[in-house]
Amino acid sequence: MEEESVTFRTTGSARLGPVSDFTGIPLDQVNFLACQFFALLAAFWFRLYLRPQYTSPVIRHAVATILGISVVSFCFGWYAMHILLLVFACYGILAWGRADNIHSYTMVTAVGYLTICQVSRVFIFNYGILSTDFSGPLMMITQKVTMLAFQVHDGSRETDKLTPEQKQLAVVSKPSLLEYLSYNLNFLSILVGPWNNYKDYIDFIEGKHAERRLKRREEPSPMRPVIQKLLICAGCLLFFFTITKAFPVAYNADPDFISQAPFVRRLSYAFFSVQAARSKFYFAWTLADAIHNAAGYGIRGLNEKGEVCWDLISNVNIWGIETATSFKSFIDNWNIQTGIWLKSVCYDRVPYYHTAFTFVLSALWHGVYPGYYFTFLTGIPVTLAARAMRRNFRHHFLCSHWVKLAYDLVTWAATHLAICYTVMPFLLLAVEPTVQYYRSVYFHVHIISILLVVALPNKQGSTKTQHKVQHYNNNIN
Repeated sequence: MEEESVTFRTTGSARLGPVSDFTGIPLDQVNFLACQFFALLAAFWFRLYLRPQYTSPVIRHAVATILGISVVSFCFGWYAMHILLLVFACYGILAWGRADNIHSYTMVTAVGYLTICQVSRVFIFNYGILSTDFSGPLMMITQKVTMLAFQVHDGSRETDKLTPEQKQLAVVSKPSLLEYLSYNLNFLSILVGPWNNYKDYIDFIEGKHAERRLKRREEPSPMRPVIQKLLICAGCLLFFFTITKAFPVAYNADPDFISQAPFVRRLSYAFFSVQAARSKFYFAWTLADAIHNAAGYGIRGLNEKGEVCWDLISNVNIWGIETATSFKSFIDNWNIQTGIWLKSVCYDRVPYYHTAFTFVLSALWHGVYPGYYFTFLTGIPVTLAARAMRRNFRHHFLCSHWVKLAYDLVTWAATHLAICYTVMPFLLLAVEPTVQYYRSVYFHVHIISILLVVALPNKQGSTKTQHKVQHYNNNIN
């Protein structure tokens, strides 16, 4: 099995070219890793030497912004202008627009510009080749500028028209240019994100984050959570260079493999290759989380043990993903902050067809590779089928702990096989390999899901069923 040789290009700095040549890692990835580890060191320095007790918010905002622009310029070179252009354009809308429509104008501008950039990068310049991908930071900026615009819009509305969450996050006064640039371009989240609430970020800059979340003045040390997350990153990196490299996802659509390997072997390979492919996302998101924590940002509060919980802006729950026994549980633990953003700016806002509009926004935000749309369209019947199966059968397996355990094992395997099938186009990207893969496995998940949706009643569950679930929950508690 030989992988196709692809030339990776980057518009970013070429100073680390010798490192790329020595390690065999594409230069754009070397630049990304170097910038993220620089951001980690800068985060420690930011927390220790620019403490809010001794440093004004203006200086902290300015330093965070300058470092962020430097990082994105090093990684993407002149392509960083796309990011800066979008930020300044959306600030113009925020500063001079009317509060009752800035959210709409910002959403159209940000998502529209992101889509134009993705179309030009994918179809005009470099379809199918993962070279310098400046759309990643652009996607994060899109979430930030739109969310802030909605929060400023909420700050101008009557409070009785807001949900409790919208009321809590509403921004009454518009941010200054420096605050806006710092929020969007700070070095903590410029490359990978995730987006975070504007009020939380301002509290962090002004030194109120720990006090607001813990109700006490002393700031806890982030060393323990940072070390834990860096160890997870090291494990993911090791896993990537050993296991993931041995199971390239593209091999699922290889004509020779499809023609020679039996169905069970192809299914098994697909399962392990997709499982292995997740490690790079785990690495990137966990490292981003550690960077925020190193700067003293990310405190949610105290857990049930009275310990400080540092997962306010965590984007992934690895344990929740790997042990998921339902499609919904998997999705709820994957790309967590994006799910919150979609719910906040779309699902909770549109007057009707909530799911449809949210799906459209999610598809536009992710990009224009055809594989993304194959995944989203496949996810609809799979989600409906999983929901129908759970409602119709789960309560029959709650009679004892061991029967429930057997049910969980079966649903775990079914969930991860269905996830593997659904996200394969997301990893293959293009139309031809996606169709080759689905044809090689006989579209079996599509067929089974549609049959289950048609055959099973879409019931909410009888009173007897609800009593069974409540009885089981009471027993385990």
